[in-house]
Amino acid sequence: MHLESLTETVLLGKMLGELAQPGEVICLDGDLGAGKTTLAQAIAVGLQVPSTYYVTSPSFAIFHEYPGRIPLYHMDFYRLNDSSEIVDLGLDEYFYLKGLTVIEWSERGQDLLPEDHLHIRLENAGKNKRIVRCTFAKVWGDRIAKIKQDLSSTQGTP
Repeated sequence: MHLESLTETVLLGKMLGELAQPGEVICLDGDLGAGKTTLAQAIAVGLQVPSTYYVTSPSFAIFHEYPGRIPLYHMDFYRLNDSSEIVDLGLDEYFYLKGLTVIEWSERGQDLLPEDHLHIRLENAGKNKRIVRCTFAKVWGDRIAKIKQDLSSTQGTP
């Protein structure tokens, strides 16, 4: 799908957060500046993370947890070398808890991810425009179709 503005990127994230269920994993990959953290922040809005919590990229901390409708476990694997470090830190255990796990740079732990995760690859397509490629298990199929429909109905409206 193509996102033509920052507003559409935020709307996508908000819808993902609203539709997310406990124990699910959303993976965000793409180059630096592709919009991974912006999307994670919007997912937090959809999860009803209180506005008093500023959702930041956990690049240096590797992990942040936020309260919401369900907890948000926000991870960033950019500074990790491989999946053994993820296991050593115990981060893989969060994939199966009662919150939503959102992972930036998830490809570094691909062999640990649950089969039914949602994988989103973001590509920068110019000023505030993104190309979004989603891969997902069946559980996400209807939700992604609904999101695409809702986004297409908002495109072109002021």
